[in-house]
Amino acid sequence: MKRFYALIIGSEILNRRRRDAHFEFVSSQLQKRGWEFWGCHIIKDDPALIVESIKQVAKDPEAVLFCFGGIGATPDDYTRQCAAEALDDGKLYEHAEAKERILQQFGEDAYPHRIKMAMLPKGAKLLDNVVNNVPGFQVDDRFFFTPGFPEMAHSMITQALEEFYPKNRQLHRYTLRAFTSENYLIDVMKRVPEHIDLSSLPKFVGDKRVAVISVASYEKSEARKYYELFTSYLRNNGIEYEEGSY
Repeated sequence: MKRFYALIIGSEILNRRRRDAHFEFVSSQLQKRGWEFWGCHIIKDDPALIVESIKQVAKDPEAVLFCFGGIGATPDDYTRQCAAEALDDGKLYEHAEAKERILQQFGEDAYPHRIKMAMLPKGAKLLDNVVNNVPGFQVDDRFFFTPGFPEMAHSMITQALEEFYPKNRQLHRYTLRAFTSENYLIDVMKRVPEHIDLSSLPKFVGDKRVAVISVASYEKSEARKYYELFTSYLRNNGIEYEEGSY
């Protein structure tokens, strides 16, 4: 089962000079394809932190990483080098097709700085940039590196998903809200196996305590079986509940 991560690089987001536009996009794209968003980090433009963040995700053999920011040509664009250090031999190599695309876009103005964006980790493959033809890149079909600009990055993520991860199996989810404290449902929760997606969210509706229970699985019969542990318990104990999407 693939587990999807996002790494959003940008001190300007952390200090609130820019607002993040990537989390919501990735989340919605994964959800409509049936994939699970496993984690998201927003970090500073710090080379050591970028390397360690990529390495941490790469330890998961089922990880797919979407990384945003830091692949340009300015002195604070560290991500190309960091990706090489985290995933391969730490060296950057001139990518012939990336160089050609940059030259097509900028001509002689590609020198001396823009042409540096053709220096990529060993074995990198390109992601198309629909705005200015300067490509993003990917490594091993599961580590995807894009610019920080949403107009460029989001089409690259869509390209990656459509090519490599277009559709997962359908996730079957059942949800209810029980008019009780979630404390009274803990013993039922303990009967649900770890591989079942279970969540409990406490809320107040007016002055009443409410527990929103969600049970999901890629096997419909399993999802229904463990969801009915809760409905049976609530009925047997005379606790009011409502089924639906909450």
